[in-house]
Amino acid sequence: MKHWIKRTLFGFAGAAMVAGSIAGCAGQRHGWGGDSAEFRGKMVERVGSKLELDASQKQKLTALAEKLQAQREAMRGAGGAGDPRSQFKALFAGNKLDQAGATRLIDEKTTAVRNGSPEIIAAAADFYDSLNAAQQQKVRDFMDRGGRRWSRHG
Repeated sequence: MKHWIKRTLFGFAGAAMVAGSIAGCAGQRHGWGGDSAEFRGKMVERVGSKLELDASQKQKLTALAEKLQAQREAMRGAGGAGDPRSQFKALFAGNKLDQAGATRLIDEKTTAVRNGSPEIIAAAADFYDSLNAAQQQKVRDFMDRGGRRWSRHG
């Protein structure tokens, strides 16, 4: 297979997996019954307690969580009806890859990300910039661990 075709397919598959993961997270509420407001509230409380956030910082974290949820919903909605996995599988339904459909799906998901990104970046900056040095270090430590669990010690 030609190099550019392989790169295109791998790029598409990667983008579709990321889009599917993001959209899949929107429907999963880890035992909180699908209520995104309740999920956000619990997440804000958990992160707030780990970072010892004040009321203003919690408000900024809530705004960030709402922007992220809106982005997930936009990603899920981009590409028409159906879940992302079905959309991806439909591209392989025939004896040939639906290249036009693949291009359309990628364009729709990319547009959804591009349109929502400025608000997410602004909300993330507003939240992060409101943290003191110790709180920022806790966030960096969490990211250094690959996003796995807050430490029990801090």
